[in-house]
Amino acid sequence: MASSPSKPRIVVVGSMNMDLVVRADRIPAPGETVLGGECLQWPGGKGANQAVAAARLGADCAMVACVGDDAFGAVLKGGLVREGINVDHVRTAAGTASGAALIVVDAAGRNAICVAPGANRLLAPEDVCRAEGAIRRADAVLVQFETPMETVAEVVRLAKSAGVQVFVNPAPAARAPDDVLSADVLIPNASEAAAMSGLEIDDPASAILAARRLMERGAQAVAVTLGEAGCVWVDAGGALQVPAFQVPVVDTTAAGDAFVAAFAVARIRGDDTPMALRYACAAGALTCMRAGAQPSLPGAREVEAFLYGNPS
Repeated sequence: MASSPSKPRIVVVGSMNMDLVVRADRIPAPGETVLGGECLQWPGGKGANQAVAAARLGADCAMVACVGDDAFGAVLKGGLVREGINVDHVRTAAGTASGAALIVVDAAGRNAICVAPGANRLLAPEDVCRAEGAIRRADAVLVQFETPMETVAEVVRLAKSAGVQVFVNPAPAARAPDDVLSADVLIPNASEAAAMSGLEIDDPASAILAARRLMERGAQAVAVTLGEAGCVWVDAGGALQVPAFQVPVVDTTAAGDAFVAAFAVARIRGDDTPMALRYACAAGALTCMRAGAQPSLPGAREVEAFLYGNPS
């Protein structure tokens, strides 16, 4: 494992999607049609969002992903390059559409998302193996569940064999083997933690119980994000609750991705757990205050100014 430098080295393995976003007064019920605003097009995907968030927070970041050979693929890959993210391991699959997400955002900033995985389904364990050198040089690897589970499992296996910290964001919720959940840090939201633990979550106390059950499946530590209720942290030393920052909400689409990336960056640079969680909550809160996924992700100075009132 690489020693932790002042500029953390992070590899993100995951999805890249083009987000097609419509704002409406409310999210349609089944069978209902509602009129919304204009359809906006922004780069997204949980993997790419986390890579952009980490890069903006000061990490030296590389992406392992798969896009199609369509116009979306070129735009998605080019966007990462402009953020300074290494795309040597972003493969372009011939004859395949890139991933896309259809997103409706309501007046309260809540969203409903349907993802067409496209080329993300083709990200294979072999792609991970080809990126082995980058993974072994990294301080941390981030992975989510928008790509095949066998690929996620290979990421966890390779990172653990190299002694590299692995952060698993099990989103969207899916049936996962225990070896995938045996991450250094597992970071689900409330619905994902409920689905994987089999426990109903309706407050921080129940989230802590669910986190403990997930630790029984192998996770070294679990952070459950709870939206406006903040987050809870559980590890072998006990449990901790961190409140959310109260901000005007415009769009929550990438708030979870900002939290994951910010927490990883803070942990790698040596922040203790309470401070890293507070930093992650701040990044998530700032993301909620703007529209879009990647356009809303804050930079390091903005997060520091929000936390400390000092942008330097």
